[in-house]
Amino acid sequence: MYSDVQNGKRSRLIWLGFLLAILLLLFFALRGKPGRDLSEESAAAIQAAVQRSARQCYVVEGVYPPNLEYLEENYGLQINTEDFYVSYEAFASNLPPNVRVTSKG
Repeated sequence: MYSDVQNGKRSRLIWLGFLLAILLLLFFALRGKPGRDLSEESAAAIQAAVQRSARQCYVVEGVYPPNLEYLEENYGLQINTEDFYVSYEAFASNLPPNVRVTSKG
């Protein structure tokens, strides 16, 4: 009977150790992920805001804006230039601009 109690405790300790190892692996695997996701979501939000402002300009004025400064001055666009690079390439006034946002960090 005494050996059955020891075997039960031993198997619980083995399972507890196994569970602890899995939790530690998950913790270290996901440790840096939330910051990257937030940065990617912020970049996507900035890109969407720039495109939305450019479309609004096209609807109101009939042409796409020539640069980002025009959107900032006339349409109230605000961009976090401390953390992101924004590339705005306007090919023609009747075609939507190519907008790319990348993180500086």
